[in-house]
Amino acid sequence: MTILIQNGHVVDPLTRMDGCYDVLIRDGRIEKVAEHIDEDADRMLDAKDCYVLPGLIDLHVHFRDPGLEYKETLSTGGRAAVKGGVTTVCAMPNTNPVIDDGEKVASVHERAKGEALTHVIQLGAVTKGQKGEELADICGMAKAGCHAVSEDGKSVMNTSLYRQGMKAAKECGISVFAHCEDQTLVENGVMNADENAKRLGLRGITNSVEDVITARDILLSKETGVKLHLCHCSTADSVKMVRLAKEEGLSVTAEVCPHHFILTSDDIKEDNGNYKMNPPLRSKADVEALRQGLKDGVMDVIATDHAPHAREEKDKSMAEAAFGIVGLETSAALTFTSLVKTGVLSMMDMAEKMSANPAKILGLSDRGSVSQGKAADIVIFDPTRTYKIDKNTFVSKGKNTPFDGFEVTGEVVCTLVDGKVVYDTLSD
Repeated sequence: MTILIQNGHVVDPLTRMDGCYDVLIRDGRIEKVAEHIDEDADRMLDAKDCYVLPGLIDLHVHFRDPGLEYKETLSTGGRAAVKGGVTTVCAMPNTNPVIDDGEKVASVHERAKGEALTHVIQLGAVTKGQKGEELADICGMAKAGCHAVSEDGKSVMNTSLYRQGMKAAKECGISVFAHCEDQTLVENGVMNADENAKRLGLRGITNSVEDVITARDILLSKETGVKLHLCHCSTADSVKMVRLAKEEGLSVTAEVCPHHFILTSDDIKEDNGNYKMNPPLRSKADVEALRQGLKDGVMDVIATDHAPHAREEKDKSMAEAAFGIVGLETSAALTFTSLVKTGVLSMMDMAEKMSANPAKILGLSDRGSVSQGKAADIVIFDPTRTYKIDKNTFVSKGKNTPFDGFEVTGEVVCTLVDGKVVYDTLSD
Protein backbone atom coordinates (compact mmCIF):
# COMPACT_ATOMS: atom_id res chain seq x y z
CA MET A 1 0.00 0.00 0.00
CA THR A 2 1.41 3.38 -1.02
CA ILE A 3 0.13 6.80 0.01
CA LEU A 4 1.40 10.11 -1.34
CA ILE A 5 0.81 13.25 0.72
CA GLN A 6 1.24 16.27 -1.54
CA ASN A 7 1.56 20.03 -1.13
CA GLY A 8 1.68 20.02 2.67
CA HIS A 9 3.83 22.13 4.97
CA VAL A 10 6.01 19.51 6.64
CA VAL A 11 7.23 20.35 10.14
CA ASP A 12 9.72 17.80 11.47
CA PRO A 13 11.61 18.36 14.74
CA LEU A 14 14.19 15.66 14.00
CA THR A 15 15.47 17.00 10.67
CA ARG A 16 14.26 20.60 11.29
CA MET A 17 12.46 20.40 7.95
CA ASP A 18 9.98 23.27 7.79
CA GLY A 19 8.44 23.91 4.38
CA CYS A 20 6.37 22.58 1.49
CA TYR A 21 7.22 18.94 0.75
CA ASP A 22 5.62 15.73 -0.48
CA VAL A 23 5.71 12.58 1.64
CA LEU A 24 5.67 9.08 0.12
CA ILE A 25 4.56 6.22 2.36
CA ARG A 26 5.03 2.57 1.47
CA ASP A 27 3.95 -0.42 3.55
CA GLY A 28 3.59 1.57 6.73
CA ARG A 29 6.85 3.51 6.63
CA ILE A 30 7.99 6.84 5.23
CA GLU A 31 9.96 6.09 2.09
CA LYS A 32 10.74 9.59 0.89
CA VAL A 33 10.27 13.27 1.78
CA ALA A 34 11.08 15.67 -1.07
CA GLU A 35 9.98 18.97 -2.61
CA HIS A 36 8.23 17.10 -5.39
CA ILE A 37 7.54 13.38 -5.69
CA ASP A 38 6.23 12.25 -9.06
CA GLU A 39 5.17 8.68 -8.38
CA ASP A 40 1.96 6.75 -8.64
CA ALA A 41 0.39 5.76 -5.34
CA ASP A 42 -2.64 3.77 -4.24
CA ARG A 43 -3.98 6.88 -2.52
CA MET A 44 -3.24 10.57 -2.89
CA LEU A 45 -3.82 13.07 -0.07
CA ASP A 46 -3.75 16.77 -0.98
CA ALA A 47 -2.52 18.63 2.11
CA LYS A 48 -2.50 22.08 0.50
CA ASP A 49 -2.64 24.86 3.12
CA CYS A 50 -2.19 22.27 5.88
CA TYR A 51 0.64 21.26 8.17
CA VAL A 52 2.00 17.71 7.96
CA LEU A 53 3.25 16.76 11.42
CA PRO A 54 4.53 13.63 13.14
CA GLY A 55 1.65 11.84 14.86
CA LEU A 56 1.04 13.26 18.32
CA ILE A 57 2.14 11.17 21.32
CA ASP A 58 0.14 11.72 24.50
CA LEU A 59 2.02 10.58 27.58
CA HIS A 60 -0.99 10.86 29.88
CA VAL A 61 -4.43 9.39 29.19
CA HIS A 62 -7.02 7.35 31.06
CA PHE A 63 -8.76 4.78 28.86
CA ARG A 64 -10.54 3.21 31.88
CA ASP A 65 -10.24 -0.24 30.32
CA PRO A 66 -10.39 -2.80 31.94
CA GLY A 67 -13.19 -2.50 34.45
CA LEU A 68 -14.50 1.04 33.98
CA GLU A 69 -15.70 0.73 30.40
CA TYR A 70 -18.80 2.81 31.07
CA LYS A 71 -16.42 5.81 31.11
CA GLU A 72 -14.21 4.83 28.13
CA THR A 73 -12.94 1.77 26.27
CA LEU A 74 -9.88 1.00 24.19
CA SER A 75 -12.13 1.39 21.14
CA THR A 76 -13.78 4.73 22.02
CA GLY A 77 -10.57 6.13 23.46
CA GLY A 78 -8.69 5.09 20.35
CA ARG A 79 -11.21 6.82 18.10
CA ALA A 80 -11.01 9.97 20.21
CA ALA A 81 -7.22 9.86 19.99
CA VAL A 82 -6.96 9.64 16.21
CA LYS A 83 -9.64 12.31 15.79
CA GLY A 84 -7.30 14.54 17.77
CA GLY A 85 -4.23 13.48 15.78
CA VAL A 86 -2.85 11.31 18.58
CA THR A 87 -1.21 8.18 17.20
CA THR A 88 0.32 6.86 20.45
CA VAL A 89 -1.01 7.09 23.99
CA CYS A 90 0.31 6.09 27.39
CA ALA A 91 -2.63 4.63 29.32
CA MET A 92 -2.49 5.12 33.07
CA PRO A 93 -2.83 2.03 35.28
CA ASN A 94 -5.62 3.14 37.65
CA THR A 95 -8.15 0.80 36.06
CA ASN A 96 -10.13 -1.99 37.71
CA PRO A 97 -8.19 -4.12 38.37
CA VAL A 98 -5.14 -1.89 38.63
CA ILE A 99 -2.44 -2.74 36.07
CA ASP A 100 0.26 -4.01 38.42
CA ASP A 101 1.88 -7.04 36.77
CA GLY A 102 3.28 -8.06 33.41
CA GLU A 103 0.33 -10.26 32.50
CA LYS A 104 -2.10 -7.37 32.83
CA VAL A 105 0.14 -5.08 30.74
CA ALA A 106 0.43 -7.74 28.03
CA SER A 107 -3.34 -8.29 28.05
CA VAL A 108 -4.10 -4.62 27.36
CA HIS A 109 -1.45 -4.48 24.64
CA GLU A 110 -2.87 -7.55 22.93
CA ARG A 111 -6.47 -6.30 23.08
CA ALA A 112 -5.47 -2.82 21.93
CA LYS A 113 -4.03 -4.22 18.70
CA GLY A 114 -7.51 -5.29 17.68
CA GLU A 115 -9.66 -2.69 19.44
CA ALA A 116 -7.83 0.66 19.34
CA LEU A 117 -7.06 2.71 16.23
CA THR A 118 -4.07 4.27 17.98
CA HIS A 119 -0.95 2.70 19.48
CA VAL A 120 -1.51 2.01 23.18
CA ILE A 121 1.36 1.77 25.65
CA GLN A 122 -0.02 0.53 28.93
CA LEU A 123 1.83 1.92 31.95
CA GLY A 124 2.12 -0.05 35.17
CA ALA A 125 1.48 0.91 38.77
CA VAL A 126 4.31 1.47 41.23
CA THR A 127 2.56 -0.45 44.03
CA LYS A 128 0.21 -3.43 44.06
CA GLY A 129 -3.35 -2.25 43.61
CA GLN A 130 -2.02 1.31 43.96
CA LYS A 131 -2.44 0.80 47.69
CA GLY A 132 0.99 2.18 48.55
CA GLU A 133 1.92 -0.84 50.67
CA GLU A 134 3.96 -3.22 48.47
CA LEU A 135 5.83 -2.80 45.19
CA ALA A 136 4.16 -4.01 42.04
CA ASP A 137 5.88 -6.37 39.58
CA ILE A 138 7.91 -3.56 38.04
CA CYS A 139 10.42 -5.67 36.11
CA GLY A 140 7.68 -7.99 34.87
CA MET A 141 5.76 -5.01 33.54
CA ALA A 142 8.91 -3.60 31.97
CA LYS A 143 9.44 -6.87 30.11
CA ALA A 144 5.83 -6.63 28.88
CA GLY A 145 6.59 -3.22 27.35
CA CYS A 146 5.11 -0.74 29.82
CA HIS A 147 7.94 1.84 29.28
CA ALA A 148 7.15 3.52 32.63
CA VAL A 149 5.45 3.03 35.97
CA SER A 150 3.14 5.54 37.57
CA GLU A 151 0.88 5.74 40.59
CA ASP A 152 -1.15 8.33 38.68
CA GLY A 153 -4.27 9.48 40.43
CA LYS A 154 -2.26 9.70 43.64
CA SER A 155 1.30 9.76 44.96
CA VAL A 156 3.11 6.96 46.80
CA MET A 157 3.18 8.61 50.20
CA ASN A 158 5.59 6.07 51.73
CA THR A 159 8.84 7.72 50.63
CA SER A 160 11.02 4.70 51.40
CA LEU A 161 8.79 2.40 49.35
CA TYR A 162 8.71 4.91 46.50
CA ARG A 163 12.50 5.08 46.50
CA GLN A 164 12.57 1.29 46.22
CA GLY A 165 10.19 1.54 43.26
CA MET A 166 12.43 4.12 41.59
CA LYS A 167 15.46 1.86 42.06
CA ALA A 168 13.55 -1.04 40.52
CA ALA A 169 12.47 1.08 37.57
CA LYS A 170 16.05 2.23 37.06
CA GLU A 171 17.32 -1.37 37.13
CA CYS A 172 14.65 -2.42 34.61
CA GLY A 173 15.41 0.48 32.25
CA ILE A 174 12.10 2.30 32.47
CA SER A 175 10.91 5.71 33.70
CA VAL A 176 8.76 6.87 36.58
CA PHE A 177 5.83 9.14 35.71
CA ALA A 178 4.95 11.12 38.82
CA HIS A 179 1.59 12.48 39.94
CA CYS A 180 2.72 15.00 42.55
CA GLU A 181 0.16 15.37 45.32
CA ASP A 182 0.74 15.31 49.06
CA GLN A 183 -2.45 13.63 50.16
CA THR A 184 -2.01 14.83 53.74
CA LEU A 185 -2.26 18.45 52.54
CA VAL A 186 -5.33 18.10 50.26
CA GLU A 187 -7.79 18.36 53.16
CA ASN A 188 -10.82 17.62 50.94
CA GLY A 189 -10.01 20.52 48.62
CA VAL A 190 -11.69 20.60 45.21
CA MET A 191 -10.30 23.73 43.49
CA ASN A 192 -7.46 26.22 43.86
CA ALA A 193 -7.20 27.81 47.28
CA ASP A 194 -8.01 31.45 46.52
CA GLU A 195 -10.76 34.06 46.59
CA ASN A 196 -12.74 32.15 43.97
CA ALA A 197 -12.97 29.13 46.26
CA LYS A 198 -14.18 31.39 49.05
CA ARG A 199 -16.72 33.02 46.71
CA LEU A 200 -18.13 29.61 45.79
CA GLY A 201 -17.95 28.24 49.33
CA LEU A 202 -15.62 25.40 48.30
CA ARG A 203 -12.54 23.96 49.99
CA GLY A 204 -9.24 24.93 48.39
CA ILE A 205 -6.12 23.06 47.28
CA THR A 206 -2.90 25.00 47.89
CA ASN A 207 0.10 24.97 45.57
CA SER A 208 2.11 23.23 48.28
CA VAL A 209 0.06 20.07 47.69
CA GLU A 210 1.90 19.71 44.38
CA ASP A 211 5.15 21.47 45.18
CA VAL A 212 6.12 19.39 48.23
CA ILE A 213 5.96 16.13 46.28
CA THR A 214 7.58 17.65 43.19
CA ALA A 215 10.59 18.55 45.34
CA ARG A 216 10.64 15.12 46.97
CA ASP A 217 10.44 13.25 43.68
CA ILE A 218 13.19 15.29 42.05
CA LEU A 219 15.47 14.65 45.03
CA LEU A 220 14.69 10.92 44.91
CA SER A 221 15.40 10.81 41.19
CA LYS A 222 18.73 12.52 41.85
CA GLU A 223 19.60 9.85 44.40
CA THR A 224 18.41 6.83 42.41
CA GLY A 225 19.29 8.02 38.89
CA VAL A 226 15.89 7.02 37.53
CA LYS A 227 14.38 8.96 34.64
CA LEU A 228 11.60 11.02 36.19
CA HIS A 229 8.72 12.55 34.25
CA LEU A 230 6.48 14.98 36.13
CA CYS A 231 2.85 14.75 35.07
CA HIS A 232 0.36 17.64 34.70
CA CYS A 233 2.44 20.38 36.34
CA SER A 234 0.31 23.32 37.42
CA THR A 235 2.34 25.67 39.63
CA ALA A 236 4.99 28.33 39.13
CA ASP A 237 7.24 26.63 41.68
CA SER A 238 7.06 23.33 39.78
CA VAL A 239 8.51 25.18 36.78
CA LYS A 240 11.27 26.64 38.97
CA MET A 241 12.14 23.22 40.35
CA VAL A 242 12.25 21.59 36.92
CA ARG A 243 14.49 24.40 35.72
CA LEU A 244 16.88 23.83 38.62
CA ALA A 245 16.85 20.06 38.08
CA LYS A 246 17.82 20.51 34.44
CA GLU A 247 20.53 23.01 35.29
CA GLU A 248 21.97 20.32 37.57
CA GLY A 249 21.82 17.78 34.73
CA LEU A 250 19.21 15.50 36.28
CA SER A 251 17.08 13.15 34.15
CA VAL A 252 13.88 15.09 34.79
CA THR A 253 11.21 16.01 32.23
CA ALA A 254 7.83 17.63 32.72
CA GLU A 255 4.48 18.04 31.04
CA VAL A 256 1.78 20.70 31.02
CA CYS A 257 -1.86 20.20 29.99
CA PRO A 258 -3.82 22.68 27.84
CA HIS A 259 -6.32 23.41 30.62
CA HIS A 260 -3.46 24.45 32.89
CA PHE A 261 -1.80 26.80 30.37
CA ILE A 262 -5.10 28.36 29.24
CA LEU A 263 -7.60 28.55 32.10
CA THR A 264 -7.34 29.99 35.60
CA SER A 265 -9.57 29.70 38.63
CA ASP A 266 -11.04 33.06 37.58
CA ASP A 267 -12.76 31.18 34.74
CA ILE A 268 -14.85 29.24 37.26
CA LYS A 269 -17.85 31.56 37.37
CA GLU A 270 -20.16 29.10 39.09
CA ASP A 271 -20.04 25.79 40.92
CA ASN A 272 -19.66 23.50 37.90
CA GLY A 273 -18.24 19.96 38.10
CA ASN A 274 -16.69 20.25 34.64
CA TYR A 275 -14.11 22.64 36.11
CA LYS A 276 -12.99 20.11 38.71
CA MET A 277 -9.63 18.56 37.87
CA ASN A 278 -6.54 17.37 39.71
CA PRO A 279 -4.39 19.42 39.98
CA PRO A 280 -6.88 22.29 39.86
CA LEU A 281 -6.93 25.38 37.67
CA ARG A 282 -4.48 27.78 39.28
CA SER A 283 -3.80 31.53 39.32
CA LYS A 284 -2.84 33.83 36.44
CA ALA A 285 0.71 33.92 37.79
CA ASP A 286 0.92 30.13 37.64
CA VAL A 287 -0.45 30.07 34.08
CA GLU A 288 2.09 32.66 32.96
CA ALA A 289 4.90 30.65 34.54
CA LEU A 290 3.76 27.48 32.77
CA ARG A 291 3.55 29.27 29.41
CA GLN A 292 7.00 30.78 29.92
CA GLY A 293 8.34 27.37 30.91
CA LEU A 294 7.00 25.89 27.68
CA LYS A 295 8.48 28.75 25.68
CA ASP A 296 11.88 28.42 27.36
CA GLY A 297 11.97 24.66 26.85
CA VAL A 298 11.99 23.97 30.59
CA MET A 299 8.68 22.15 30.25
CA ASP A 300 9.20 19.42 27.65
CA VAL A 301 5.78 18.03 26.83
CA ILE A 302 2.15 18.95 26.25
CA ALA A 303 -0.15 16.10 27.33
CA THR A 304 -3.86 15.93 28.06
CA ASP A 305 -4.54 13.90 31.23
CA HIS A 306 -7.61 12.75 29.26
CA ALA A 307 -9.95 11.62 32.07
CA PRO A 308 -13.45 10.68 30.86
CA HIS A 309 -16.34 10.31 33.28
CA ALA A 310 -20.01 9.51 32.97
CA ARG A 311 -22.32 12.53 32.88
CA GLU A 312 -23.83 11.79 36.27
CA GLU A 313 -20.35 11.82 37.83
CA LYS A 314 -19.70 15.39 36.66
CA ASP A 315 -23.15 16.98 36.53
CA LYS A 316 -23.06 18.05 40.17
CA SER A 317 -21.32 20.41 42.59
CA MET A 318 -17.53 20.47 42.52
CA ALA A 319 -17.67 19.27 46.11
CA GLU A 320 -19.25 16.02 44.89
CA ALA A 321 -18.07 15.61 41.29
CA ALA A 322 -15.25 13.34 40.10
CA PHE A 323 -11.89 14.94 39.25
CA GLY A 324 -10.92 15.13 35.58
CA ILE A 325 -11.65 16.42 32.07
CA VAL A 326 -11.32 14.96 28.57
CA GLY A 327 -8.72 16.33 26.17
CA LEU A 328 -7.71 14.03 23.32
CA GLU A 329 -10.01 15.63 20.74
CA THR A 330 -9.18 19.23 21.65
CA SER A 331 -5.49 19.37 22.59
CA ALA A 332 -4.07 20.18 19.14
CA ALA A 333 -6.56 22.97 18.46
CA LEU A 334 -6.21 24.43 21.96
CA THR A 335 -2.42 24.38 21.77
CA PHE A 336 -2.36 25.96 18.32
CA THR A 337 -4.87 28.64 19.33
CA SER A 338 -3.39 29.52 22.71
CA LEU A 339 0.34 29.08 22.12
CA VAL A 340 1.18 29.09 18.40
CA LYS A 341 -1.18 31.84 17.19
CA THR A 342 -0.13 34.03 20.12
CA GLY A 343 3.58 33.56 19.41
CA VAL A 344 4.45 31.69 22.59
CA LEU A 345 5.49 28.63 20.55
CA SER A 346 6.32 28.04 16.91
CA MET A 347 4.73 25.20 14.95
CA MET A 348 8.08 23.41 15.28
CA ASP A 349 7.87 23.81 19.06
CA MET A 350 4.36 22.41 19.08
CA ALA A 351 5.46 19.34 17.09
CA GLU A 352 8.41 18.92 19.43
CA LYS A 353 6.35 19.07 22.63
CA MET A 354 3.45 16.97 21.37
CA SER A 355 5.40 14.36 19.41
CA ALA A 356 9.21 14.38 19.26
CA ASN A 357 9.91 14.94 22.96
CA PRO A 358 7.36 12.34 24.10
CA ALA A 359 8.94 9.87 21.66
CA LYS A 360 12.36 10.53 23.20
CA ILE A 361 11.05 10.08 26.74
CA LEU A 362 9.54 6.72 25.77
CA GLY A 363 12.55 5.65 23.71
CA LEU A 364 10.47 5.33 20.53
CA SER A 365 13.16 5.91 17.93
CA ASP A 366 10.87 5.20 14.97
CA ARG A 367 8.16 7.71 15.93
CA GLY A 368 7.94 11.46 16.49
CA SER A 369 9.34 12.39 13.07
CA VAL A 370 8.24 12.87 9.45
CA SER A 371 11.46 11.61 7.89
CA GLN A 372 12.71 8.77 5.76
CA GLY A 373 12.59 5.33 7.36
CA LYS A 374 10.29 6.28 10.24
CA ALA A 375 6.93 4.68 10.98
CA ALA A 376 4.23 6.52 9.05
CA ASP A 377 2.40 7.94 12.07
CA ILE A 378 1.37 11.30 10.62
CA VAL A 379 -1.22 13.98 11.26
CA ILE A 380 -2.46 16.57 8.76
CA PHE A 381 -3.54 19.75 10.54
CA ASP A 382 -5.55 22.55 8.95
CA PRO A 383 -4.57 25.86 10.63
CA THR A 384 -7.23 27.94 8.88
CA ARG A 385 -10.55 26.77 10.30
CA THR A 386 -12.09 28.70 13.20
CA TYR A 387 -14.94 27.08 15.11
CA LYS A 388 -16.37 26.49 18.57
CA ILE A 389 -15.66 23.28 20.45
CA ASP A 390 -18.84 21.23 20.76
CA LYS A 391 -18.73 18.41 23.31
CA ASN A 392 -21.70 16.76 21.60
CA THR A 393 -19.45 15.95 18.63
CA PHE A 394 -16.89 14.09 20.78
CA VAL A 395 -16.44 10.41 19.97
CA SER A 396 -15.05 9.81 23.45
CA LYS A 397 -17.63 8.53 25.90
CA GLY A 398 -16.60 11.42 28.12
CA LYS A 399 -18.12 14.84 27.39
CA ASN A 400 -16.71 16.43 30.54
CA THR A 401 -14.89 19.56 29.40
CA PRO A 402 -14.84 23.21 30.46
CA PHE A 403 -14.00 24.10 26.84
CA ASP A 404 -17.49 23.48 25.44
CA GLY A 405 -18.28 26.55 23.30
CA PHE A 406 -14.64 27.74 23.40
CA GLU A 407 -13.57 29.27 20.07
CA VAL A 408 -10.45 27.74 18.53
CA THR A 409 -8.52 27.85 15.28
CA GLY A 410 -7.00 24.73 13.73
CA GLU A 411 -8.31 21.24 13.17
CA VAL A 412 -6.92 17.76 12.61
CA VAL A 413 -8.24 16.65 9.22
CA CYS A 414 -6.37 13.38 8.68
CA THR A 415 -4.50 10.89 10.84
CA LEU A 416 -2.36 7.98 9.71
CA VAL A 417 -1.17 5.18 11.98
CA ASP A 418 1.47 2.86 10.53
CA GLY A 419 0.65 4.18 7.08
CA LYS A 420 -3.09 3.52 7.37
CA VAL A 421 -5.60 6.37 7.21
CA VAL A 422 -7.61 5.95 10.43
CA TYR A 423 -9.30 9.37 10.48
CA ASP A 424 -10.07 11.53 7.45
CA THR A 425 -12.14 14.64 6.81
CA LEU A 426 -9.56 15.98 4.37
CA SER A 427 -11.30 14.20 1.49
CA ASP A 428 -14.80 15.40 2.45
